[in-house]
Amino acid sequence: MTNSPIQTLFGQPFVSGTSTGEILATDTELSFWGGVDPIKGEVIDRHHPLSGQLLEGRVLALPGGRGSCSGSGVILQMLVNGKGPEAILVSRPDDIITLGVLIAREIFNRSIPVVMLDGPDFQHALQKKHALVADGQVIIGDQALDDNVIADTAPQPKLVSMELSDLDQAILDGEHGQAAQVAMKITLQMAQLVGATKLMDVKQVHIDGCVYTGEASLVFAQELRRMGGKVAVPTTLNSISVDYRRWRDQGVPSEFGEQASALADAYTDMGAQPSYTCAPYLLDSAPKQGDQIAWAESNAVVFANSVLGARTMKYPDFLDVCIALTGRAPAAGAHIEHNRKATLHVSFKAVSKTIDDDLYPLLGYQVGKLAGNRVAAVEGMAHLSPDHDDLKAFGAAFATISSAPMFHIVGVTPDAPDLASAMSLHEEIEHCVLGTEDLIESWQVLNKAENETVDFVSLGNPHFSLSEFARLASLCEGKSKAEAVEMVITSSRVMVKKAADAGHLAKIEAFGAKIVTDTCWCMIGEPVIPPSAHTILTNSAKYAHYGPGLTGRAFKLASLIKCVEAAISGKLPNLKPDWM
Repeated sequence: MTNSPIQTLFGQPFVSGTSTGEILATDTELSFWGGVDPIKGEVIDRHHPLSGQLLEGRVLALPGGRGSCSGSGVILQMLVNGKGPEAILVSRPDDIITLGVLIAREIFNRSIPVVMLDGPDFQHALQKKHALVADGQVIIGDQALDDNVIADTAPQPKLVSMELSDLDQAILDGEHGQAAQVAMKITLQMAQLVGATKLMDVKQVHIDGCVYTGEASLVFAQELRRMGGKVAVPTTLNSISVDYRRWRDQGVPSEFGEQASALADAYTDMGAQPSYTCAPYLLDSAPKQGDQIAWAESNAVVFANSVLGARTMKYPDFLDVCIALTGRAPAAGAHIEHNRKATLHVSFKAVSKTIDDDLYPLLGYQVGKLAGNRVAAVEGMAHLSPDHDDLKAFGAAFATISSAPMFHIVGVTPDAPDLASAMSLHEEIEHCVLGTEDLIESWQVLNKAENETVDFVSLGNPHFSLSEFARLASLCEGKSKAEAVEMVITSSRVMVKKAADAGHLAKIEAFGAKIVTDTCWCMIGEPVIPPSAHTILTNSAKYAHYGPGLTGRAFKLASLIKCVEAAISGKLPNLKPDWM
């Protein structure tokens, strides 16, 4: 035991337990999906300050998660693999992190403590080298610690009193089957975390937990199916990890393809629709303004809340499944009106009048970075008349770098007919001004490739819409891509059929591009991306952010027209937007 000064902090334990280790600290949020390799436990987000660090054996201190809802699956698989941290300290409630640990504890008997510290205490923890976490106690110092320093008594966390309906109680009592009972128990634990006092009905669910993050995600789904699980409300499935019908022809390794397909089968067997899309807002079943829903998949959540005016929290993988099996969700977060109000006001000043489609991913990325976990209202874009494709690109980029469930664009999105309607009346508001010239920072972050040639063009993250297929067809008609360049577009089966029926697909395939369905770029690796491809060009800020860590390739970001030009020439045009 060291004689060096130590400090005892008291926080809120989201998951109880005792552990100790060296502190790995950051004041930057992290998306575990696309940001951490669950096999190695390595931070692979090449834009993050912890890039290259290993989490195993350390106490990870970070404000919270961001980006993908699939982070809970990565945390689960890390813990099952024995490559996770010893404990996690956060500065705000984080259901994605917490749920991954809870599922590891409930299903696999693997657990670590997760504790929330308030702002000043969290900052103290960032400055120290070692921590011992014992339920809600966090003891920090500059040398290794042992459990002799644990206080005999510590403040007990205050639990929220839950109001259960007759249906909730019946499900909890097992009257609706074992799977629904397990799902209700998990839902109630998470409702405590987000401060809900009751559950509510939802009209539909979109499951992101069908993404294969490792064997643990498959075991979880198959166990619920074994228990007789059936969805209680209409439920769609996110992109899965392979093109379900064609992965063998694409050369995907058999073991991975079979596991990923088996995961999809488990959910369709429980009654979910095999929609296999990360853009469920493009389906005919898309919710209407005011509908209460439970969606996972970060870009889908943000689009549903912001552009459609539906209401959903940013649900982590596995909780989406639990809500689908019960039809009941925590009445909290963006389901509630006052939580949808903005506390960040961004005044956008466009310097140039010649704006093109690469503005929206760059602006979404920059606003998301400013927002953090706050809802943002952007003023000054109404005259640009952004369409749904523009808002899709903005929202996906925003959701990649922010943990907020929505944004407002004044005069464009339904909850923001004017600035006053979008802003909170009860919280402090931060105001900032952004010009097109300020987006150079995001452009530089997402354009790291130094090569002058391009090997691979990736489109469809999120999945291509029918209008995007139409625009791409007009750009490709009568032309051919360079033989050395691959161009691949991902989309849903529904959109691909519509594009084929409209005559767009024939023009795109004549150009030499390929179509992949069911999966999306954050799950695609070799051989769909050829081993020989070193530089990838995309029009998606989401993929330009996650791609370097997921694929090991260098990335460039450009507008759709420049992506087509590069595919034709094999060379990267001047990608910096003229308006910048």
